[in-house]
Parts: sequence; C-alpha cells; structure tokens
Amino acid sequence: MKPSLQVRLSQHLSLTPQLQQSIRLLQLSTLELNQEVEQMLAQNPLLETEEDFETRQEPPRAELQVPAGSGRDEGGDDAGAVGSDAGEAQAEMRAEDFGTTEREDWENGTEGDDFDGIREMPGSSSGSGSDDGDDRADTDAGSVSLQEHLQAQMAGMSLSELDRAALLVLIESLNDDGYLEDPLDEIAASLNPDADPEVQEELLDRLRCALKWLQSLEPAGVGARDLAECLVLQLRAMPRSQVQAVAILICKQHLELLARRDLRRLGALTGADEPLLREAQALISRLEPKPGRPFVRNVAQAVIPDVIVQKSGRGFRVMINPEVAPKLRINELYAQALRQTRGGVTNSPLGGQLQEARWFIKNIQQRFDTILRVSEAIVERQKGFFTHGELAMKPLVLREIADELSLHESTISRVTTAKYMATPWGTFELKYFFGSGLATETGGNASSTAVRALIKQFVAAEDAKKPLSDSALASMLEEQGIQVARRTVAKYREALKIAPANLRKA
Repeated sequence: MKPSLQVRLSQHLSLTPQLQQSIRLLQLSTLELNQEVEQMLAQNPLLETEEDFETRQEPPRAELQVPAGSGRDEGGDDAGAVGSDAGEAQAEMRAEDFGTTEREDWENGTEGDDFDGIREMPGSSSGSGSDDGDDRADTDAGSVSLQEHLQAQMAGMSLSELDRAALLVLIESLNDDGYLEDPLDEIAASLNPDADPEVQEELLDRLRCALKWLQSLEPAGVGARDLAECLVLQLRAMPRSQVQAVAILICKQHLELLARRDLRRLGALTGADEPLLREAQALISRLEPKPGRPFVRNVAQAVIPDVIVQKSGRGFRVMINPEVAPKLRINELYAQALRQTRGGVTNSPLGGQLQEARWFIKNIQQRFDTILRVSEAIVERQKGFFTHGELAMKPLVLREIADELSLHESTISRVTTAKYMATPWGTFELKYFFGSGLATETGGNASSTAVRALIKQFVAAEDAKKPLSDSALASMLEEQGIQVARRTVAKYREALKIAPANLRKA
C-alpha cells in the first residue's frame, strides 16, 4: 500500500486539567481530601492555610512590648528607640500584608464571603485538643499486646535457648485473634529452608512441643489452629464435669450441628438428653472465640460528617460541617512579590503555581457547594425520615436528584460516596437515603429502607420460642399494604444480619 495523508474533521470532548481535578476532588472522602490538601500545601508555596496566615501576622511580643519603668539608667532611651523602630517596622509589614490595592487579582482565593463562611469548630486547634491526643497516646502506649503478654509469661518458664526460640517464633506467628494460621511444617520450612530432612523433622518436633507450651499459657485458647480447637482448649481448662465432657465432644465433632441448633441429632450422636445438651450449649456460648480480642489496640474510627442537618422551625437547616472544610488562601507575600517582578505573573516560572493554587481553591469550594446542593435536595425529598425516622423513608434514585439539580447522574454518585450526614436520628452515608421502591396496595411505592426497618421491628418483637419465618414476615408486610416476595424478605433479612428462624429459636 502507498502511504498517504488525509485530513479529517471530527468533534471530541476533552477534559481540561482543571475539570479533571474538580472531578477527582469531588469523589474523595474527607480523609483523602485532607491528604490531598497536605500534599498540595507541600508542593505549592503560593498556597497556605488560614492558620499559617494568622501565625505570620502575629506581632513578636518580645520586641513590641517594652517593660514599663525599665529605667533610663540602663539605656532606657536606646531601649525605647529599639522598641519604636520595631513597632514601625511591624506596622509597615502589616500594612503591606493587608494592602488592598491588588487584592482583586486573586479573586479565586478564600477572601470571598462564601468560602470564608467555612470555619473550623472552636477548640479544634486549641490546647485541649492536644491534651486529648496525648491522653489517647498514653492509653495506647500503656496497653499490652498479646505477644507482650505471652512473652511475660514465657520469662518465668524454665526452657532451653532452642525451646525458648521456638516458642518465641510461634508467639510472633499469632494473628490478632490469637490463632496460629500457618501450619507448623510451613513455619519450620521458613526458618531453615535448606536444611536436611532429619534436621527439618527435628525442628518440627521442637515446634510441636513449643505449641503445647503456648497453648498452656493465658488466655486460654491461644495458639489454636481453628475455632474447634480454641473452644476445646478453653473447656479443658475448666473443672471436669459431665457438661464439660459433652461440650468437648460437641466442639470436637459436631460444631456445625450446634450452629444449626439441631439438638435432636446432637442427642442421637452424643447420647445426652436435651437438658444436658442445653447446659453444654450454654457453656459453649460463654467461651471466647477470639482469645486475642482483649489485647487488640482498638483505635476509634470516628466518622466525621460532611453535612449537618438541624431542626429549624418547621423545617430543617442544612450546612457544611466546618471541621471538614479546609481554610485555604493565596500567600499574598509571594503573590505580591511575583507581581512586582520584571516579567510579571505571566512570564514568571511561579506563575503556573499561582494559577494552580487558584484552581485548587476554587475546586475545593465547588466541591463543598455541590455536596451542599445535593444534601439540601435529599433533605427536601426525605422530610418524612428527618421527622419520623426510617419508617417514613421514601423511594429515591440518583436520577431524580440529578434531574432536579441539572447534574449528571455520575456526579451525584460521586457526591454520595464516602460522604456522611449528621441527622437527628444519627450519622448516615448520603447513599443511605437512596433506595428502590416496592409496590403497595394503594398503588404507591414504599422505600426498601422502610421495609427493612419494618422487618427489624417485627423480628425484635417476635416470640423467641416461635421466631418468624421469611414467609411469615412477607405476610405481615402484606398486611401493612406492602407487596414483597419471600426471597426479597430473605435478602433484606440477610442485609440486616438477622439469622434465619431456625437459628433464632431459643
């Protein structure tokens, strides 16, 4: 074929860097947004926070405040002159920093009234907050891990160096629940992969002995390979009795039947009567399935809401949480020095960073504006929920909010992902307020969220001896005028983490 040149005219949509950044910021969670802001502050010297600006504007008190009556004998005139010069210099600096001649050049900064309205909650950067952080750090530092607890017990055991090393290896191999997940042969192979078979077998025997020592330590059940072994270890640490023997037999061989509460088959396989089986069941239920749980250093993962909804008269007030909105501004000192250069902002290498800072601040503001608009539309559509609770939730899909706000459906999806709203009924993700509809006898629709709330209410009020089946729940919903299939009830029940009727029976 002969090479040739052709001219074609076509149209295509391209995303500018500013638009790409806006879309990316919109889908970030609060934590991810804070990380993005910190990264941008580290990269761009033209960008600063309000805290940095206020710190830079604070006058140095040691220079401006001259003690009264310091005495002229010690050079009072000179001290007064120095204080006066320092005061004039500081006054000049403040006048320069707060100059209004060229402030309109960075209209995309944080000087606008809308963005300045976003402030942090009082005390967020105060000394009391740091004290609380110190208390949490002291608490975490003072807690003992499972490995440290076991090593402290190992210190009182008379073991050889090799046995002590083998026990220490097993302790370090435990997971947070106190289980030994890796098989002993794999642990032995990882310790000495090039060893001869005889040496490998000797190492494996030493690990088996170390496992017995490990399983004799506190808490009971530590070092188990599975749930059955963990429960058996705890039962063996109890005083011997008939109930204990039956419980050990059940945990060893019939744990699945116990989970299904099939007492009839358990009685046939174990030879125990129903009262004895119920005592064994009660004994097993009091055991700890995760021995390492008390030693896990739990770090509270508090959800910080992006939006706060408060009761205001007959309606509700929606506002952005001041704690999640970063307070950013253009560094005026750098910007003014940049404008005074010979080439100006356009020809300066820092001109691009100035524009980038403006874009970033504008996109941050646009992000919170969009979140606020979507939240207000959700509150307007779900007034019943905010007044009466989840039983009054209405069906709502993303397209309804998108059409109302003239936004794309994907934009609404980004806004409602990993964004939270604090309401009088608790804190919920924005996606929580969206749900499909189920047909009712009156021809309307009921929200799937309201149906799940009804199912939860029915199960909470049921008789423990005669729990409601999925078919019974479907019939009760039909009595409420909601037409729902049994399979749908089972799906909603599983989503609520409610066990089937046979497992709820007591």
